[in-house]
Parts: sequence; structure tokens; C-alpha cells
Amino acid sequence: MILMDIYDTASWWTLVIAAQVVIGSAYFLWTKKKREPEDKLTYKKFNEWKPLPLVEYDLKVDEPPLMGKIDENVLNVGATSFLNFDKEPQIMESAIASLHKYGVGSCGPRGFYGTIDVHLELEERLAKFLQVEETCVYSYGFSTMASAIPAYAKKGDIIFADEKVWFAIQKGIEASRSNVKYFKHNDMKDLERLLEEGVQKKELHPKRRAFIIVEAIYYNSGKMCPLRKVVELARRYKLRIMLDESLSIGVIGKNGRGLTEHLNVPRDEVDLIMGSLEHSFATIGGFCAGTHFIVEHQRLSGLGYCFSASLPPMLTQAAISALDILETKPVVIKELDEVSVKLNKALDNLKHYTYSGHELSPVKHVYLKDDISHNDKQSYLKKITKYCMEKGIAMTTAAYLVDQEVKCPEPSIRLASNRKLTNDNIKQICELLDEAYEKVGPK
Repeated sequence: MILMDIYDTASWWTLVIAAQVVIGSAYFLWTKKKREPEDKLTYKKFNEWKPLPLVEYDLKVDEPPLMGKIDENVLNVGATSFLNFDKEPQIMESAIASLHKYGVGSCGPRGFYGTIDVHLELEERLAKFLQVEETCVYSYGFSTMASAIPAYAKKGDIIFADEKVWFAIQKGIEASRSNVKYFKHNDMKDLERLLEEGVQKKELHPKRRAFIIVEAIYYNSGKMCPLRKVVELARRYKLRIMLDESLSIGVIGKNGRGLTEHLNVPRDEVDLIMGSLEHSFATIGGFCAGTHFIVEHQRLSGLGYCFSASLPPMLTQAAISALDILETKPVVIKELDEVSVKLNKALDNLKHYTYSGHELSPVKHVYLKDDISHNDKQSYLKKITKYCMEKGIAMTTAAYLVDQEVKCPEPSIRLASNRKLTNDNIKQICELLDEAYEKVGPK
């Protein structure tokens, strides 16, 4: 009897629940809105679609980000292809052949699936050329310095750097989070003063890593580093040396090996040599050179090496072909040095400008003599370069991020010598600079 009562009670609750489900389903179907048909994307609608702006105001830019194509009849003294390898048929043909063999890019970092035989060949060739144990190749010149420095210098370390080091080195120092002290440009007495202060304040001691960072030829001034004195101070105060040879590789030294060869400084005196392939080699990328221990550390700690897609094979092959020419025709280095010296002498005769740059430096900076504001100088220099461009000579004003640069350099026109420049070309450059000043310069 008890079982029958439980059964009847269970049946009654089943009917109640079933009724609620039916009523609920009916209400849902009754109140459900009719779905509108999907708006299909047609070819016409795609062409008519206009994306919303990322910002609500128009950004004003003083000049376009790219100069555009320069006519072949225009003399280009703004590009830093010092050896004129960007127009070398042998290099272009080898790069095109590599393009057909490997495709455009590797599509991966070196440590994963981005390493191809040409990368290994270039690293081996560069090590042999620079007479070091090993090198590693980066895919971008800027990231070489910006990655290599923080791979070694860390928070708590101390860095002594020249105040005119270029922006990539500044970013590398910033990323390292080390304590940094900038010494006056090429002033070894000021560097020695800072080092002595560091000893007295106990900032320099055996348990704290310390570095000196310099450029062989400074991109922001064209001056040459007194490397022998730097080495002497580094050994006396127990510091490691990082040397950027971007503007000296393929430029100075009997075989184009850079400042260490030019000054006959043993390469083992420099702990790390960095450089860009984007000047004398007329391609893309950069390299770091040194002992096996130093270079191997970057393969695990250099962020630009570990996480960037590797250098495209065709551009890697272009660097290898440039090395072939340097090794078989070292006369191209002598030709460039002769042109650089001639350009220095010609710049001495400018009426309205001063200039900066070692006689063997392929980079020269031309400054206005007028005592006017930074912005006015920049404005007049742009007018002068525009006038020169219209007259058939392409020049460039040195570009700086004024609010971010350390000791932002004075506005200048940056000239790049080229081994193909003739005496008439050099004369024309200087005459046109004075003419442009008289036409569009400060009155």
C-alpha cells in the first residue's frame, strides 16, 4: 500500500514537470523573434567598405616617410653604399639566383626552422674575414646592437659610453637597465675621470661587471675612435669593450677589416665586435664577432637573434658575394679612402658651413655656421637639400628623435662618400652647397 502511494506521488510530479516543459517551450516559440537574414559580404560591398580611422584627428608630418625613387641621373651622396656594391652586377646576379633557389624569406627564427646553409656560410666567412673564432648574423642592423648589448649587460652592471653613440646603441643600453655614464665625445680624459670616480665611489669593483661601448667611426659625427687609448683604460680598470664597426668594416684597414686592423689592435683586446651589413656590404642585417663563448651566448640571449625571422637567403648571399669582392679586389678600399680624403679637403673650402669627420671616414656631417635655433637650422638644411636635389645631387639631413636622443646632435647634412665619386663630382657637391645656402639659406 505504501509503495502504491509513493508511485502515485511520483507520477503526479512527473505530470507537473512535463506540463511546465510544454508550457515553457510554447512560450519560448511564441515570443521568439524572427531572425533576420545574414548580410552577405559581396565584392561590391567589400570595395565600398571604408574602415574607421584609428585616431579622430589627422597627423601632420613635416615630410613623407620615404624619399621615393631617385633618378639614375641624380648623384646620390646620401646613401651609405660606400663601395657602390648596390649596383654591382656580380652581387645582384648571385642574389637573384639565391631567390630562385630558396624563395623570398625563411619565415622563421634561426633557432627553429630559419637557418639555411647560406646563413652558416656567411657566419663562417665573416669569422675568417675578421680573424675571430666565431660570428653570428642578425636579420636587421639596428636590432644587432639593440639586442647584443642587453644580452651581456644587465641590471646592476655599469656602462661607460660615448655621448655620440647612435640610437641603436642607446636603445640597447636602455634595454640592459644598467647604470650608464656617458663621457664627452672622443674625450679620453673625461672617460678616465669617470673611471677614476667610479673607483673612488666603489662603483667599479671586481664583483661588478663594467663595459665600455664605442663606435669605430661615429655615425653621428664621422669621427674615429681612439681605440688604443680605450683598450689601455679598459685593461687598467678591468672593463669589457663593445665596439661597433658598422661604418669601418669594408672601409678602413688594408683588407677592410675595420679599425682594429687600421690601428693594429689585436682583436682579442676587444671583447665584442658588432657591425651592420647595411653600408659597405649594401645588403641588410648585422653581425657580432668574438670568441666562441661570447658569440654562443647570443644564440640563446640575443632577443633579435632568437625571435626575429632570419635574414632572407638572397640578402645573405648578397653579403657573401660582397665578401668575395672585398677579398679578391682590396683595391676598392683604397679607392674609397682616397675619395674620402679628397672630400675632406674640399669641404674645408665651404663658405657658409663647418663640417665634422675623420679624413678616412666615409661619413661627413656639414653644419651651418649661423647662430640660430635648432629648429631653424633643421628647417634651412631641409630647404638646402631640396634645392640640391632639384639641381641633380641627392643629400639627406641627419634625422634624430630630439626628445629621445642622448645629447641630441646638432642638425646637419650627412654626406656619404663613394669610391665612384670623381674630382668633378666633389667640386660640384661643394659648389652646390654654397649656392643653395645663398638661394634658400638664412639671410
